[in-house]
Amino acid sequence: MRVVFAGTPEVALPALDAVAASRHELVGVVTRPDAPSGRGRRLVASPVAQRADELGVPILKPTHPREPDFQAALAGLRPDACPVVAYGALLPQSALDLMPHGWINLHFSVLPSWRGAAPVQHSLWAGDEVTGATTFRIVKELDAGPVFGVMTERIRPGDTAGDLLARLAEGGAGLLVQTLDGIEDGTLEAREQQAEGVSFAPKITVEDARIDWAHPAVAIDRQVRACDPAPGAWSTFGGERIKIGPVRSVDREPLPPGVLDVTKNAVLVGTSTSPVQLGDVKAFGKKQMAAADWARGVRLESGARLGD
Repeated sequence: MRVVFAGTPEVALPALDAVAASRHELVGVVTRPDAPSGRGRRLVASPVAQRADELGVPILKPTHPREPDFQAALAGLRPDACPVVAYGALLPQSALDLMPHGWINLHFSVLPSWRGAAPVQHSLWAGDEVTGATTFRIVKELDAGPVFGVMTERIRPGDTAGDLLARLAEGGAGLLVQTLDGIEDGTLEAREQQAEGVSFAPKITVEDARIDWAHPAVAIDRQVRACDPAPGAWSTFGGERIKIGPVRSVDREPLPPGVLDVTKNAVLVGTSTSPVQLGDVKAFGKKQMAAADWARGVRLESGARLGD
């Protein structure tokens, strides 16, 4: 088939590479416009655009996919299907109708669970034991289209959102190519999603990522891992925000929520259950460092409190 790939961030690169290496003809790439980056706020092409440039395929960067000029350019590439991974813009019906087999999305959950922008983060935060990836045909309703294929992935105890997403991106790339193969062969038929078990995964905001030390240790551990690397779980100390890396529960006597116990090699924080040991800490304007090093630098003493 002639295919146009749509995607934007780094997580889409394994799928783009897999499609480019497949038997299908990659005739173009759709991605978000160049965006400001770094201290100089210089416009930088998306990771997908950079890889497409290396591959030597035409790149389309519409401000919005409803633009007539974009739709005309896309139609001019005569694609049979458009595989999609984390493109980042809502597609109007006029764009969805441009190709015979439609837009085939790789979504990082087992649908109908966790429809939305942050399925991996919400799966971790909820304490799921298994997640996965799904390929489906995009329709107007959010992540509700008929399903072609599913893969599953067990969530490991120490997984962060970054860890889990990396594995799903690699495994999902193969699933996406298999889906395109099956569509071309006529051996794969999309099936409507179940009406039961629908859950939603909206984008996690910076405010969502603020730690409430009055929650149980297990809930804080899940929150911190779900928000790693972005937006980053955080608390406050001395009136300034600090980002908190992965934590681990410690089997010892409780501490009041937010209260610190500082030793030479560890920093413990109280929760509503057992304390947690801080991993890495990043204070405002500082580099990320081990919690014990941060404590020495600010001359932290036991009895101080986070979340002040």
